[in-house]
Order: sequence, then C-alpha cells, then structure tokens
Amino acid sequence: MLKIDDTDRLILAELATDSRLSMSELGRRINLSAPSVGERVRRLESFGVIKGYTIEVDHDLLGQPIQCLIEATVKNGNYEAFTRFLQAYYNIAFCYRISGDACFLMKMYFTTFAEAEQFIDAAIPYAHTKTTFIFSEIDVQTK
Repeated sequence: MLKIDDTDRLILAELATDSRLSMSELGRRINLSAPSVGERVRRLESFGVIKGYTIEVDHDLLGQPIQCLIEATVKNGNYEAFTRFLQAYYNIAFCYRISGDACFLMKMYFTTFAEAEQFIDAAIPYAHTKTTFIFSEIDVQTK
C-alpha cells in the first residue's frame, strides 16, 4: 500500500499548479534533490496517484467563448445510446455520471449560442437537458 507523506503532497500541489516543471525546479521548490523528486514522482505515477499530465486551454482564443454546464437526464434508461451520442462531440471538457435529479453533468464549450442550441436539440432523443451558461470563473484556490 502506498503511503503519502507531506513531501508527496507538496509535489502533487506543485505539479497541479504547473505540470511542466522540471525535476530540478520542482526539487528547488520543495527543498529536495532532482533525483529524489524524480523517484517520488515515478512512484506516484506507478501507483496511479498521478494519472497523467494535462494542459489548460484558452477556449476564447480557440473561438469557443461560450461555456456552459449541461445536466442530462437520460430517457428510458438508455445510457449506452447517450454516451455513444456524446462521442461525436469534441467540445466536452468533462462529463460525469452523477446522483440526484440528473444522470450526467457536462461542461461544454461552443462558438455561438446557436451551436449550443443545436447540441441541446440533438440530445432530445436521448435525454432531457438543463443548461446553465457560465459568465465567469471565480478563483477560490488558496495557497
């Protein structure tokens, strides 16, 4: 069983902020040698704690300024058909199967409101949807 200590938590916090850090820079930030940090990172990866590395995309610059959260309640329990339907869309940031009134919660990006409306219309055979448009993001991270 993997034991996570405070140093591992510091590594995870730094990588969550910037996953492109070199082992040397990461070591400087947490006061460990680059080889020691590299060993810890590889251990965290091998145990699946670190599943992968990601990027943050500026969707405004990609021409997708409209973002929304869409709750979907699948019709007639047809989860497989709905998930197959979603496979055709590249603009889904995340999709979670959830509890509560809805079955799924997605964050999607669109170029226009008409494009969002087209997605919602296309989903009608599979699910009832509730859409909430996002105006801005509030940074609540504390350091």
